[in-house]
Amino acid sequence: MLQEFSSYRRLMVEELQKVIVGQTEVIEQLLAAVFTRGHCLLVGVPGLAKTLMVNTLARILDVQFKRIQFTPDLMPSDITGTNVLEEDEHGKRYFRFVEGPIFTNILLADEINRTPPKTQAALLQAMQEREVTVGQQTYPLPEPFLTIATQNPIEQEGTYPLPEAQLDRFMFNIKVDYPSLEEEERILAMTTRNEKVEVRKILSGKAILNLQRLVNSVAVSPYIVQYVARLVRATRPRDPSAPQFIRDFIDWGAGPRAGQFLIQGGKALAAMDGRFAVSIEDVRKLAIPVLRHRISVNFQAQAEGLTTDDIIERLVKEVPAPAIPKFEQPAPQVSPDVLRPLS
Repeated sequence: MLQEFSSYRRLMVEELQKVIVGQTEVIEQLLAAVFTRGHCLLVGVPGLAKTLMVNTLARILDVQFKRIQFTPDLMPSDITGTNVLEEDEHGKRYFRFVEGPIFTNILLADEINRTPPKTQAALLQAMQEREVTVGQQTYPLPEPFLTIATQNPIEQEGTYPLPEAQLDRFMFNIKVDYPSLEEEERILAMTTRNEKVEVRKILSGKAILNLQRLVNSVAVSPYIVQYVARLVRATRPRDPSAPQFIRDFIDWGAGPRAGQFLIQGGKALAAMDGRFAVSIEDVRKLAIPVLRHRISVNFQAQAEGLTTDDIIERLVKEVPAPAIPKFEQPAPQVSPDVLRPLS
C-alpha cells in the first residue's frame, strides 16, 4: 500500500509540474499537509503563483474547491453562511441556513491578512474542530477539509497580522521564494504561449481519506518522539535544555502542537517516500515550516540581522539525535551437563 501511495504522490507531482515550475519543497509540504489533515499558510511576494499552485492542486483532486478573496469589508457571515428568513406557501415563516464558501473540501483564503480580526476568527473553529456554529446550530464541514491561506509579506499598510492563536492552527508556514534563472526562463516560455495546460484528476475525496488513515498508521519510534520533544522544548527560552542563543534571541517558543505537527508531517514524508517509519531527517526537513511561525525573535536578534529561519537552522544543528542503543545478541545458554568433566 505504501508503494502504491508513493506512485500516487509521483503522479500528483508530475501533474502539478505541468503548470508550476520548480517550487519542489513547497509542493512536497503542500502534499504532506493534504495527507495529514493540516492547514497551510503560503507566504510570498505577489506574482509567485501561490494562488495558481493551490488552484492546480484542487484540479488534480476530485474534490470541491472554493476561493475567498479577503477584503477589509468582508464579514464573518460571508465565510460561514447565515440564516435567512423564508416563507412557505401557507404563509408560515421560518429560518433556513444558507451555507457559506467554507463548506468545501479545499478552501483558498487569499490575502488572509487583508480582513479584520473578527472575520479572520471565523476560520478558527472550522480549522480546529472542522465544524461551524451559526446561531444555536453546529454544522459539520465535509471531509476532507483543508484551508490554504496566502499572505503578502512586503505590503503591510492596511493589513491585519494574524494573531498567534490563529497562526498556531496552521501546520506549515510555507515560504514561496523567487525562482532560479533557469526556472524563470521556463516560466516565461510556458506562460507566453497561447496554450492551455490540462491536468488530470488523480485522487478522489474518499481515496484521500483512506490515504490519511494510512499515513496515520506509519510507525514512529520512541527515539523520534524523544528527538521531537527535545527540539521543541529547546525553542523555549526558560527551559533548562534551551541553548544560550535561544535565551538571547527568543521571547517565547513553540508549544506541544509543534511537536504533534512535526511527527505527523514526518509520517507523511515517510509514506510518500514508500517507507514504513519516520526518520530523523524527515523531522529536520520540516523543522523550519513547522516552527517558523511558532517562535518569536526579540529586538536583539533583529538588530543582529537574524531571522527565525536562521535560528531554527542553528537549533537543528545543535540539538543532537538521541543515542540508539546497539543490539547485543544474548550469550548462548550452556547446559550444566556440558560443563561436567568426563569420568
